[in-house]
Amino acid sequence: MNKALITLIERLENPDLVENNVIPWSSPIPSFGDLSKSKVATLGLNPSNREFVDNKGKELDGTIRRFHTLKSLKIKRWSEVNDSHIQLIANSCEEYFNRNPYDGWFKSLDSIISGTRASYYDTTIKACHLDLVPYATACKWTELTPKQRSLLLDIAGDTLALLLKDSPIRLLILNGVTVVNNLEKITGLTFEKRVIPSWTLPRKDTDGVKGYSYRGKITEIHGIKLKQSVSILGFNHNIQSSFGVTNEVKKSIRHWVTQSANEIL
Repeated sequence: MNKALITLIERLENPDLVENNVIPWSSPIPSFGDLSKSKVATLGLNPSNREFVDNKGKELDGTIRRFHTLKSLKIKRWSEVNDSHIQLIANSCEEYFNRNPYDGWFKSLDSIISGTRASYYDTTIKACHLDLVPYATACKWTELTPKQRSLLLDIAGDTLALLLKDSPIRLLILNGVTVVNNLEKITGLTFEKRVIPSWTLPRKDTDGVKGYSYRGKITEIHGIKLKQSVSILGFNHNIQSSFGVTNEVKKSIRHWVTQSANEIL
């Protein structure tokens, strides 16, 4: 992972990242958890700003710090990073779930994958979380303009390939239709899509929001070939932010992920 991390840090010198709302003093987050020991990974869009700041926008510090920043590394710019800094950043990623994880986000997703016997927190089968864009932005992804989102994906489009290329990941679980659509874009694939009636989100005066599952396999991302194929399972509802994702829907998604993963792992 360190090779990929070095590349991601070098890109922080790209002014386009700062101009598109990336927090300039925050380190990249290539993975949440130990990628080198994980067979299962979930995939999102980009890290929350809450990985670096509290609810008042103040930088996390001391025992509640989650990831490194220019301040914690005691440097003024990312071009000053050395090997020891790289290792500190890598360690913060690998040990994330043993320290101060953002449970408000990760617990619900960990429940979805728990039927696979994989967990961020447990050691039965290691799981980690990856993002298409490994840089935290000052606002939520949905608050970025389409142009900003597109540019960030262009800059970081090869990140997932760099991380998965030499990893033991066999199953990638996609959280939400935006993740699905963007992974299809950078792989050039169209995943198998099916309506799952039990995933319909209830709405007043309408038939509700339909639920869809996605399945596929990837062997190449952004033109970079992987050493082994990675199976894809996805769902269109974002577990944390889609409005009205009921406990019943979450249980049904968990059941589907469990059954599907058992065919793969």
